[in-house]
Amino acid sequence: MLPWKRALGPLAGLLLAVTVTVTPAAAVSAATVHPARPAPAKVSASNWNDYSCKPSAAHPRPVVLVHGTFGNSVDNWLALAPYLTHRGYCVFSLDYGQLPGVPVFYGLGPIEASAGQLATYVDKVLAATGAQKADIVGHSQGGMMPNWYLKFLGGAAKTNAMIGIGADNHGTTLSGLARMLTYYPEAKDLLTERTPGLADQLVGSPFLTRLNKDGDTVPGVHYTVISTRYDQVVTPYRSQYLSGPDVHNVLVQDLCPLDLSDHVAIGTVDKVAFHEVANALDPAHATPTTCASASGA
Repeated sequence: MLPWKRALGPLAGLLLAVTVTVTPAAAVSAATVHPARPAPAKVSASNWNDYSCKPSAAHPRPVVLVHGTFGNSVDNWLALAPYLTHRGYCVFSLDYGQLPGVPVFYGLGPIEASAGQLATYVDKVLAATGAQKADIVGHSQGGMMPNWYLKFLGGAAKTNAMIGIGADNHGTTLSGLARMLTYYPEAKDLLTERTPGLADQLVGSPFLTRLNKDGDTVPGVHYTVISTRYDQVVTPYRSQYLSGPDVHNVLVQDLCPLDLSDHVAIGTVDKVAFHEVANALDPAHATPTTCASASGA
């Protein structure tokens, strides 16, 4: 677990957003979001982001990992990527939503533009692996943003499964802190101008209104949402759940009452959640997820 990430609660997230917004406008202009940048070509310890990887008959689709807000293609996946490669998957991850002058912390650009970066990246992965479709696994914003890709950018034809971990599918109230912005319209305007990726995730944002206008899901994609009742960032946690004919909503505490994972932990270190990801990727060979899953390799 990365200590600085565990410390990020909703208030810390807002403070970090303020830090970003007060940097010079020229440094963080949302109009010049960088194009998607893949992670280093190969991580030898796990064969993660190995573009020579060819999916097996047992696991015929590559897995694309999509980080959350303030995350990146490496630190969000230091545990889950090896967990999946160890099980024989070809695993890839990307950086998206970068703002000029803001290193390390990504997922801050307009989410619609980030979905376009994901579309380009999935095409790259499919071309490299020869697969017809990919499976997408995302944490936080990374579990919600791909829905724009699926609905509006042709992603449904290229995606078998969409698995969101702590995904803010219907936005977040940030444990009520987001309501404070209604009393400070100047702060809300500044947030929208400088870090649109944050503003897009607030409950009732224009982006989310457009995203969910015609329903949560699209035909042909298998959806899984994995949540924790101790999520302090995407609140209320039940707002993460999707409605649709091919949706599996999971609360990790229903599988392991002892699981105390918060928003960060569920996407970065929680092997109970990881077991459910593996089940969603290969439902024909799913095994029961229990507290014992926490000790899985």
